Amino acid sequence: MNKYPEYIEVVSKKYKINTDFRLALKCDEIFRDETIGDYEKMLAIIYILLDDNALKDTNNHEKIFKLLIKYLRRGKNFDDSDNEEEPSMDFKQDQGYIKASFMSDYNIDLDKTDLSWWGFYDLLEGLTDNSVLNRVRTIREEPLNDKKGKERAKWEKLKKQVELKREKTAKEKELDDYWEKQMKMR
Repeated sequence: MNKYPEYIEVVSKKYKINTDFRLALKCDEIFRDETIGDYEKMLAIIYILLDDNALKDTNNHEKIFKLLIKYLRRGKNFDDSDNEEEPSMDFKQDQGYIKASFMSDYNIDLDKTDLSWWGFYDLLEGLTDNSVLNRVRTIREEPLNDKKGKERAKWEKLKKQVELKREKTAKEKELDDYWEKQMKMR
């Protein structure tokens, strides 16, 4: 049986990780939120996953944070390079697909179950090709360059229906606001 990590150790201090998958998903949201500064992200993730003692250990925040990121990345260091491909899944946007897939493949109601982050992720990776999430991901990943005519139009329509909505960056939102104000002045 696979043993998932439950603690991190920093300078001979051991901190228990709250391993609930929902908290890891919350950390993912925080990490992607461009309105939150890096320092605040670090504190929020420490607060969510560990206890107050870790938050009070101000001398080791960076070490603690790096270990928590390694935990969230399932053993990979923050600096380990991933393929910078376009993602085919987003935990927040695909929440409904994920829930439906867990119910159909495993008969697990994610709203009523206790799963560790690593256990959740292992099950996520093991979803069948027939799960709704993986069917959606297949559509998102399907290349269009070899499609012609009606087949291409069909795939473009499918891709549009399930595409991931890209969040605007803070700078893009700022520019939108600026131009909106300029248009109102006229």
